[in-house]
Amino acid sequence: MISNGKNITIIGAGFTGLSSAYYLLKKGYHVEIFESAPFIGGQASTINLSGFEIERGYHHLFTGDSQIIDLINDLGLQEKLKWHQSSVGIFDGEKIFSFQSPLDLIKFNKIPFFDRLRLGFITLLLKYKKNWKSLESMTASEWIKSWAGKNVYDQIWGPLLRGKFGDYSEEIGMPWFWGKIQTRFGSRKRFNQEVLGYPNGSFKIILDTLDKKIHSLGGVIYKNTPVKKIYFNDKKEIQIKFLENNFKQKTKNTNVVLSTVPSFEMLNICDFPDEYKSKLEASKYLGASVFIMELKEKLTPFYWLNIADRNSPFLGVIEQSNLLSSEYYKNKNFLYLTNYLDRNDWRYKLEESELLNIYCDYLKKINPQFNKDWIIDYTYNKISAAQPIIGKNYGNIIPEISTPLEGVYLANTTQIYPEDRGTNYSVKMSQKVVDLIEKHF
Repeated sequence: MISNGKNITIIGAGFTGLSSAYYLLKKGYHVEIFESAPFIGGQASTINLSGFEIERGYHHLFTGDSQIIDLINDLGLQEKLKWHQSSVGIFDGEKIFSFQSPLDLIKFNKIPFFDRLRLGFITLLLKYKKNWKSLESMTASEWIKSWAGKNVYDQIWGPLLRGKFGDYSEEIGMPWFWGKIQTRFGSRKRFNQEVLGYPNGSFKIILDTLDKKIHSLGGVIYKNTPVKKIYFNDKKEIQIKFLENNFKQKTKNTNVVLSTVPSFEMLNICDFPDEYKSKLEASKYLGASVFIMELKEKLTPFYWLNIADRNSPFLGVIEQSNLLSSEYYKNKNFLYLTNYLDRNDWRYKLEESELLNIYCDYLKKINPQFNKDWIIDYTYNKISAAQPIIGKNYGNIIPEISTPLEGVYLANTTQIYPEDRGTNYSVKMSQKVVDLIEKHF
């Protein structure tokens, strides 16, 4: 590829940073990526458990995830992406219910029959509703209570919203909920079960291929190299200060900076005018804590088990090995126990051994046969900015990708709206920012 002589600096080697680099390199730009971690991929990166690559945070694709599917095809990995029938359950604190089909809904006797019909009706209504902007002035809790009724909210959506957003659950804007219905039910054909995509070899094969492509096109990725400052020198040129290998401070010039870091980190490394600064300050995040376990036995028959019990210490159980065939993991059982937590939440502050004991006690409620001896191996990780808090009228406070500083761009999860953050929308955002950078030159 012939270089056009324009230098692009990207901060962060998650999917947004990597896919942006790939697209920019293909257009002839010179690209360098600075990543503070010792690995690329963010939460889509993998750890090795019993010889298998498992994502740090659970990942799958929906049939409508066209941007990342196109990227996978462009990377020559289309034969690696396989589609699997999902399975979904809901645990109310006492019993597990299958929650996959209209018949399952009819059997869900935790709410009166008429409310089950209302739940089915509003789900279909949201699935086919396209004008999400008309929902911006309402919270999800207001809309659900109004359209589906208090029983549906108290028994199903309320506990799930509380599990996801904790004390912020009553503040979540309805467009976020609309987006969840769109993606999940968009991966169904009529009334069939949900179908989800997963690459043979894990998301690691996508990340590894992006890494190779970036280097083959002349790009560079610096790991363990956090950027500490973005600023303009006396000649009005953009400069960055960074710590090479977390040790040696260096400075370099660049034509453009694309930062993919969380908003609160962006405030620490770059000075902005007050109006844009206030939008960054308005961005709130929940952290995440995730256990990944290998068990001797299956905990449930489901891939995705929602927990509709306000006394549960975690949000959900995702049994990765129940999505793929038993041959894929050679009959091994892997699951995630996931939580989105305020960084001041008591669970976020506990030592992992204490938290594990609390989680194990609750797992016995889900499956009375479970005991801690089932755990063959596990790993635990936390992330401080996992889930943006999407309130009502959220569109008014989203920071623009093109910041007020010429040549400085921001692309992070707070700007994904109304859809929920995910790898597909990270790739979609990268395409948007590449177009903006092209117009800049």
